[in-house]
Amino acid sequence: APKIKRAATVGYGAEVIDYEPEETTREALAQTLAAEHGYTLIPPYDHEHVIAGQGTSAFELYQDHPELDMLLVCCGGGGLLSGCAIAAKGMNPHTQVIGIEPELADDATRSFHTKTLHTVHNPPTIADGTRTPSLGAITFPLVLRYVDDMQTVTEGAIKEAVRFAFYRLKLVIEPSGALGLAALLSGTVDARGKKVGVIISGGNIDAQTVNMILMEGEA
Repeated sequence: APKIKRAATVGYGAEVIDYEPEETTREALAQTLAAEHGYTLIPPYDHEHVIAGQGTSAFELYQDHPELDMLLVCCGGGGLLSGCAIAAKGMNPHTQVIGIEPELADDATRSFHTKTLHTVHNPPTIADGTRTPSLGAITFPLVLRYVDDMQTVTEGAIKEAVRFAFYRLKLVIEPSGALGLAALLSGTVDARGKKVGVIISGGNIDAQTVNMILMEGEA
């Protein structure tokens, strides 16, 4: 996780536990700790309440702009995507919902197009928030039911979206949250003549990473 995310977590009073991604997953370790200590496990995406909460971002967007033709949503474990898709379709059944992943972490895209759950192990993408091994048991069927398409974007397109947000939108966003914007700017999705909504989610990015991405754009 980015240093800024770790620091914020500690600042809120939580204990951060490191693990080796080659040996286990975050989900497996969390389940073990919960069982050992009697903790209540709050999944990052694969829970109905979490999905509903994340879906409020699209709910609020469609309250203001119910006429949107297309909605682009970043995808890791599928909580944000499935929640937003349910909200968007409920408010405008004709809207097209497209999930966006990094090319280097395309498990959800492969799962969507083959209708079979695929996994990926510790993918080397700059979008660290999408390094989840797969869609969840709850999110996978929801994505199949409510999402219209899944597409991927390159690492270069992700960085360009972060730069665009910084220079043009005056926003500092993390690579994982820039996926939808990356798909729009790179032409990965055909948005010509359409009213498009983009969910930009997350600002957990280290100063070093921001500097690296911005400096690459100057080269």
